[in-house]
Amino acid sequence: QVQLVESGGGLVQAGGSLRLSCAASGRTFSRYDMGWFRQAPGKEREFVATISWSGDSTRYADSVKGRFTISRDDAKNTVYLQMNSLKPEDTAVYYCAAAIPTFSYNYWGQGTQVTVSS
Repeated sequence: QVQLVESGGGLVQAGGSLRLSCAASGRTFSRYDMGWFRQAPGKEREFVATISWSGDSTRYADSVKGRFTISRDDAKNTVYLQMNSLKPEDTAVYYCAAAIPTFSYNYWGQGTQVTVSS
């Protein structure tokens, strides 16, 4: 069982930066692939980024590639999403999620709101 708590959201102007954090409970954090997803008002939840359990593999949605960076610190049981050059279309509730490798994401946080003003 993994419990996830996101933080770091807020209001930022276009072109600005934010860093989201996701703190995980449990001693097996290092065994999980971790991901970030987002959901904008009236839209379905979409994939943003993922990092493998080992940290040596990352993948990004085309819409954030080159602007966002996912990382993890297993000593702190935390995964991060550094978001730079933010755009109004990045406005959404951001969720982190955990998955046993090769399985679907089945642990989710409560989400943190990111609002980018133009």
